[in-house]
Amino acid sequence: VPGAGAQGSGRVVVNGLEESLARVLHMGCWSRVRSFGAAVSDFTAQGEAHDFDVLQQGQRVGHVSWPLSGIHNQLNALAAIAAAEHVGVSPEVAAQALGRFENVKRRMELRGTIKTATGDITVYDDFAHHPTAIRTTVDGLRRTLKAGERILAVFEPRSNTMKLGTMKAQLPWSLVHADLAFCHSGGLGWNATEALAPMGERAQVADSIEALVEQVAQAARGGDHILCMSNGGFGGVHAKLLNVINKKGL
Repeated sequence: VPGAGAQGSGRVVVNGLEESLARVLHMGCWSRVRSFGAAVSDFTAQGEAHDFDVLQQGQRVGHVSWPLSGIHNQLNALAAIAAAEHVGVSPEVAAQALGRFENVKRRMELRGTIKTATGDITVYDDFAHHPTAIRTTVDGLRRTLKAGERILAVFEPRSNTMKLGTMKAQLPWSLVHADLAFCHSGGLGWNATEALAPMGERAQVADSIEALVEQVAQAARGGDHILCMSNGGFGGVHAKLLNVINKKGL
């Protein structure tokens, strides 16, 4: 964060959970450092990612209540609060401002809801497309759900890195909080069925959008949350799911 006046008056805002950042700063840093996230950081959070107290050196200085979920969004909030404090905005005021933040497109964006006799089926769209983002997104949704509500994770390994299979071994780890997982394998240079084998019957693979939609529609039931993740248009899978499941008449 830039600072006015003499050289070195800026502030480095750093994620205290990342050991690699600590190693870099240890090599030399000539600005003030404020950390967030870790238990010993300057700024920490207490509570779930969508509703939490902001602590500065252990003292409550604000509260954030907003529509975002996931630990990654909570960490982003702490970073923003730490940066704003450096330019004169109190943590309390910054936290209140975050409460008015409207989520961006393709971040847990609600695409539609289907009413059923046993509960609503909800379809979301999210830009998550690599294992770490997939895991934090699924975990963030999990933390907002009631007991018994299921997450059906529908994902497309579309980025160049994912198509190459560089991180395929991490996919079961990334989907650990999903009840069921459905992978679109079209265009991949690796075997998605083998990569997801550690998930057993919880994972299914389809090489076309139509087959994928049919798999998800057959598995869906009232109360489910269908989370579609891709860094592309995903073949319009969201609208197709809503259409097919609606016709199914649960």
